[in-house]
Amino acid sequence: MNIRIDEIDFQKGNGLVPVVVQEANTLEVLTLAYTNRAALELTQKTGYAHYYRRSKGRIMKKGVTSGNVQRIIQIFTDCDNDALVFLVDQKGSACHLNKRTCFHKLVLE
Repeated sequence: MNIRIDEIDFQKGNGLVPVVVQEANTLEVLTLAYTNRAALELTQKTGYAHYYRRSKGRIMKKGVTSGNVQRIIQIFTDCDNDALVFLVDQKGSACHLNKRTCFHKLVLE
């Protein structure tokens, strides 16, 4: 089943929806980010991941300063249309700490 961008529920998250980002070939979880409608439209238009950076209050293309861009392979939504999965071709590291994935720390009991 396919949906249009108009069907994504941006209102539930005050204009933002979470995005789980996975490497398309391995399905490794790379990061969790947020997008708004404008960032998602840029993502669809350019074929590269754009996110709404909550800490900066603006839209940014992933990798614009580092060169570690994420080329979009596919975009999926969940059953409620309020969360997304980006399957990407990751160039370089996904984490700003220069790690392959942002999820590299083990939580201890």
